[in-house]
Amino acid sequence: MKQQGATKRPTIEDVAREAGVSRALVSLVLQGSPKVSATKRHVVAEAMAALDYRPSNAARSLASGRTRVVGVLLDDLANPWYVELLDGLQSIFGEKNLRMVLGDPQYLARAGESPVAAFMEMRVDGLVIAGDIRPDDDLARATMSTPAVVAGTRAFELPATDLVTNDDIAGARLAVEHLIGLGHRDIAYLAAPTGSAAVRATSYLDTMARHGLQEYARVVQTDMTEVSGFAAMNRLIDSGRPPTAVFAANDILAIGALSAADERSLSVPSKLSLIGYDNTYLANIRHLSLSSVDPVSREVGSRAAQLLVERMADSNLPQRTEMLTPRLVLRSSTASFTLP
Repeated sequence: MKQQGATKRPTIEDVAREAGVSRALVSLVLQGSPKVSATKRHVVAEAMAALDYRPSNAARSLASGRTRVVGVLLDDLANPWYVELLDGLQSIFGEKNLRMVLGDPQYLARAGESPVAAFMEMRVDGLVIAGDIRPDDDLARATMSTPAVVAGTRAFELPATDLVTNDDIAGARLAVEHLIGLGHRDIAYLAAPTGSAAVRATSYLDTMARHGLQEYARVVQTDMTEVSGFAAMNRLIDSGRPPTAVFAANDILAIGALSAADERSLSVPSKLSLIGYDNTYLANIRHLSLSSVDPVSREVGSRAAQLLVERMADSNLPQRTEMLTPRLVLRSSTASFTLP
């Protein structure tokens, strides 16, 4: 018995015949040309649906010189902070019929290769560098030839690249001044080796000094994970002078500290107040109910996407920097402290 082969995929010519229009008109519809009337566009759309036609991105790219793809380079796919940021990016890119492709440097790059190389091979129309990516010469060159925006950090600058982030200095100040306002003096900071965490550390130290509390300031280094937050909190407890409050560089670290406090019978918030940063969905889990600085990540994402769309339309725009105002979201992990 003769085996039947795979069904032939419909072509643009098949769509044109089905719709009773020219191939050129179908091509204009696929490119989103405003020259096509609503009636003709509807006829072509119906023909594509009837044939289950899927346009080839490669073919459209060759025809238009554009891929309609934006590469989003993330520094840590495991970090829940990106959920809101990506939602904000998609709110604009979806409207503009642009597709996001995500990449984490840990998984994207081949040995000895810059993580941005894969996006350049894809000929993406734009780049979003999100979070504390470590810039290199390849990334700098890529942003000279491809419209780009940095979102969520101001730890570095790239040529001809826009930047949108929250104001980390203001955000850290909000957290520390809230704790001071509750009566805390011995406030520790859980830091991390990233640009954003370093900016927050500087603001923490400045705010403590401004209130005459520099002798109480303690910066404990971590690697930004829950496990390192747990270990850092245990070190503080074992130091002989456990703090009455802790401000963490992100929610994940704060949750690690919360776990350590719970294990060591240091009740939160009566014996220890905790504030995180990023206001991720984790902070809102009832059992955790973590106070956190909200860096308005969705707004950062949507604004970054809008600036990138504008730069894709006009590469000669001046370099732009926008800092959005964070806010402090209070839950159940902070309370007043009175000296015994």
